[in-house]
Amino acid sequence: MMEQLFVQAFGSNPIMHGLVGGLIITVLNALGALLVMLWKNPSERVLDTSLGFAAGVMLTASFTSLILPGIEYGGLLPVVIGMVVGVVLIDLADHFVPHFHTILGYEGIASPRTKAVLLFIIAITLHNAPEGLAVGVAFGAGDVVDGLKLMFAIGMQNIPEGLAVAISALGIGMGLRHYAAWVGVRAGLIEIPLALAGAAAVYLMRPLLPYAMGFAAGAMLYVISDEIVPETHRKGHERFATFGTMLGVMVMLVLDVALG
Repeated sequence: MMEQLFVQAFGSNPIMHGLVGGLIITVLNALGALLVMLWKNPSERVLDTSLGFAAGVMLTASFTSLILPGIEYGGLLPVVIGMVVGVVLIDLADHFVPHFHTILGYEGIASPRTKAVLLFIIAITLHNAPEGLAVGVAFGAGDVVDGLKLMFAIGMQNIPEGLAVAISALGIGMGLRHYAAWVGVRAGLIEIPLALAGAAAVYLMRPLLPYAMGFAAGAMLYVISDEIVPETHRKGHERFATFGTMLGVMVMLVLDVALG
């Protein structure tokens, strides 16, 4: 039913689907970032639980919407190769592109001329890039149901992520509340072109599909392990973060079954 409504609204072109998916997850990221204007002081425990939920959704979606469909389409080896490439590239970007984390501080090659706000945005962009790519790849494969599953999954977890980014921007002194919200919105914009690029790449070059699915999944799994889990466990709220992760896993499984 939802698949039919989506196709009726946006046509049958997978590239258009990827663009729409990227726009929707970006809007939900912006919604989360703008919540900082209304929700003045969310507790760190709430934020860690929310980010745990995001990790659970991403973890499950990596397997149900990317790794397993990729194996079904092209076999295990292309997916594993794609995962390795995704992990390596994100790791290299994490080590060599100057950026700023609220937990680890500055990382990458030293760049004293770069403003702290730009370094912070780069960090979040590195975080968001695999998500946009994953949605585009899923739609580009031509399976609207899998694309919708991943779009809803990434969109749901983008709301707490967007709020967390805006709160973090405030926490490291990036101006007033409205500017912190804009930082959160701006950092999520990368998801639109990457969703479009991912959809176009796998639609126009079908043999790339299992590699692209593995790439997106590997990049997301790296972000979960390297960024989200340490962030949610650094202030004594790991129990709540774990409950959030389990809830995210269950919600994604329900979504997966409900959408077929």
